[in-house]
Amino acid sequence: MVVRKLTMDSISNMIIVMKNGSLAGKELVSFPYSKMKEAICNCLKKEGYLNKISKKVKKDQAVLEVELIYIDKKPKIVEVERISKQSRRVYFKMKDIHSVRNGSGLLVLSTPKGILSGRDARREQVGGEPLFKIW
Repeated sequence: MVVRKLTMDSISNMIIVMKNGSLAGKELVSFPYSKMKEAICNCLKKEGYLNKISKKVKKDQAVLEVELIYIDKKPKIVEVERISKQSRRVYFKMKDIHSVRNGSGLLVLSTPKGILSGRDARREQVGGEPLFKIW
């Protein structure tokens, strides 16, 4: 008998925690720490989707705590959509990178130059693996 261990997609989990936290009106949300998640959060902070990011230790586990942004009591993060996942990898060339929701959203990519927004990836003239869209 073969027993398979199901692995949760940690990036999907992170963006869903941020979306659900913002829709529930939470000021802070936290999730397990990784360098990849920290890089994604720094990209989201640079683009104005997160306020403050801090790495803390709770019960001997490193966690990333992020402060969500609200504009006139409305959450900045309303919806997220995962593009490339563990089961289906997708890659974009630079010319495939377009604006999300006519510029009101953000595309986050993993590129050879690190985690970049769609706008920064076009400016750097690099393609990569699109992780998710957020608006």
